[in-house]
Amino acid sequence: MKLDGIRVLDLTQFLPGPHLTMTMADHGADVIKVEAPGGGDPGRDIGLQQDGETVFFRNTNRGKRSICLDLKSEEGRETLWDLIDWADVLVESFRPGVADRLGFGADVVRARNPRIVYCSISAFGQNGPYRDVPAHDLAIEALSGVVSVNLGTDDQPAMPGIPAADMAASLMGLSAILMALLRRTTTGRGDRIDLAMHDALVAWLPNVLGPVFVEKRAPVPKAERTWGGSAFYQIYRTADDRHVVLGAQEIKFVRRLLGGLGRADLVSLCEQGPGPHQQPVIAFLQETFRTRSRAEWLAWFQGRDVSFAPVNTLLEALDDPQVAAREMVLTDDRGHRHLGVPIKFTDEPAQPRLIVPALGAHGEAIREELTHSRSTAPSLAPT
Repeated sequence: MKLDGIRVLDLTQFLPGPHLTMTMADHGADVIKVEAPGGGDPGRDIGLQQDGETVFFRNTNRGKRSICLDLKSEEGRETLWDLIDWADVLVESFRPGVADRLGFGADVVRARNPRIVYCSISAFGQNGPYRDVPAHDLAIEALSGVVSVNLGTDDQPAMPGIPAADMAASLMGLSAILMALLRRTTTGRGDRIDLAMHDALVAWLPNVLGPVFVEKRAPVPKAERTWGGSAFYQIYRTADDRHVVLGAQEIKFVRRLLGGLGRADLVSLCEQGPGPHQQPVIAFLQETFRTRSRAEWLAWFQGRDVSFAPVNTLLEALDDPQVAAREMVLTDDRGHRHLGVPIKFTDEPAQPRLIVPALGAHGEAIREELTHSRSTAPSLAPT
């Protein structure tokens, strides 16, 4: 696998860091998860459980080993330094300044192990006026402006459907770590990565900033291309109170569908781009979609080459044949389901280990390996 031989020290909790390091584990990295004695990662207790483990934790921490360390104790710090000597990558998600106070901030760690890639994930990064402000995903989405354009039918901000800031940070962090490891092959040195969830989410807005950058105004969501100003980028209700979407605005799709529905006269409104002038097209399509059930529309659209899709529930989505074909749901020996691996390599594909570490379950074995193999970095892959 691509990351065979890469050793990762995971000092993160909740979602961004654990998801990042799990992705590395899926592709062969040896990941040691360092957890506090007692409760460990709070993700162990969030949401529904099966056989004593949460679905949340399972899908962010499989394939790792867990060791419990009290980082305020001398013994815990000594073991952590042994692990730092072993590691190629360290990922931490403490609030800025905490790692320094505990004695393993980036400067001292990199001085001791110059080859290490040290990645800090925090809400707002290591500098700036919000450096010390506590925040999780929702607050980041609010401050970044994402919530302001995520409106309900009452035109009021609605709760986001996915943890976009968390996942943006995970993916940006993974990219940064891999770039640093690639560069290390020529320089012999690692690097320090200061990753802010807020930065990562702001960077995910390139296609919607026209009004902000050109006209110096906040966008009006329902008039904009992406959020409701286009008839062909829109959600429609069906006769059975389900929903479908049109999901592409290329004029060839517009002509094909409106022609098929006998309203080619409306095409010219869509040719003018998104905006209030498309309201007659939206009204026509709203009325039309309400004449048939979702299943009937699925049958009607077969073979028409128009970007159309049903609005699935999560249950329907995870049971979809496309998900099965792409192996995006995996089942372990106990019958528990895991999310699959989205990165598909032809050579050296991922081999996710569907093993979820119990809290501190590998501590004794890891300590023995460190004791007996300090000079030759131990292999700590899950078994």
